[in-house]
Amino acid sequence: MELSFSLIIPVFNRPDEIRELLESLVYQTYDKSYEIVIIEDGSITTSETVIDDYKETLNITYLFKDNTGPGHSRNFGMEHAKGNYFIILDSDCVIPVNYLKEIAVSLNKKYVDCFGGPDSAHESFSNIQKAINYAMTSIFTTGGIRGNNKTIDKFQPRSFNMGISKKAFEDSGGFGNIHPGEDPDLSMRLWKKGYDTKLISEAFVYHKRRISFNKFFIQVKKFGMVRPILNAWHPGSSRIYYWFPSFFCIGLIISLLLLFFGSGIYLWPVILYTAYFSFIFLDALTKNKNLMVAFLAIIAVLIQFLGYGYGFLKSVILVNFTKSKPQELFPELFFKQI
Repeated sequence: MELSFSLIIPVFNRPDEIRELLESLVYQTYDKSYEIVIIEDGSITTSETVIDDYKETLNITYLFKDNTGPGHSRNFGMEHAKGNYFIILDSDCVIPVNYLKEIAVSLNKKYVDCFGGPDSAHESFSNIQKAINYAMTSIFTTGGIRGNNKTIDKFQPRSFNMGISKKAFEDSGGFGNIHPGEDPDLSMRLWKKGYDTKLISEAFVYHKRRISFNKFFIQVKKFGMVRPILNAWHPGSSRIYYWFPSFFCIGLIISLLLLFFGSGIYLWPVILYTAYFSFIFLDALTKNKNLMVAFLAIIAVLIQFLGYGYGFLKSVILVNFTKSKPQELFPELFFKQI
């Protein structure tokens, strides 16, 4: 099959992000034509003037719709796309020049109907962005749990950098209305239908994640809340390592209590946690060559574990020990479809 790419990019009130993304696409080394589908998801501040600046340089299809969330917006874009293979990107990504070329090479070598690529931190990112990127991608945090590591489990693509064939999209119905969690949900539904997924490690993007530590906590808490819901929807998908952040947080609390209210014999748990965070500092320092980023990485990792662990434990209890549906328990995780 000859590949015909359509890039699917929902945007909500972020024209500056779209400008950066489109500017990076101008310099792609991929020598075949491709389509860019931008979906304005009920934005008040639209990207129309930005699109006008690039419509002579890039092949852009610009669509408007009511605000129904990223999953439905991606489906909407794929329904209107002209290509036979859809590449889904978040609006806060910047694309390396060889991105599309690497995807084409990998799919022509070993075709799959769904792939995912990793994310990286650009040198221009702020220190907080680099620290959060470290927490979200490192195999020493929940980065491995999220599927960034090839060896931990079957790879679950993430929708900030994901590809899916038109055939697989039409067969699966695309993304559901849960968010976050719409991407692993889609991956598991594709597996049940016999489709394969893979990681294309060379097809990375620079994911800016314009969030503060407070917003990061809210985000990772939602990640934790979603996982037990997905486990309930997809029996057999539960893994023991999903519990790791919750166990980590419970252990940390117990260690601190023993430190303050126990005798000296109980120092060893705190020593273990200190050793772990020291290792995180050194690893982040090695990767980023920046002392401030390394220090902030400790904070980012702590927030990641606390947020995910709390959200996961809360969701496990409510999903498994109440008779309410997830949509009733966590309405903030579900968009209404139209």
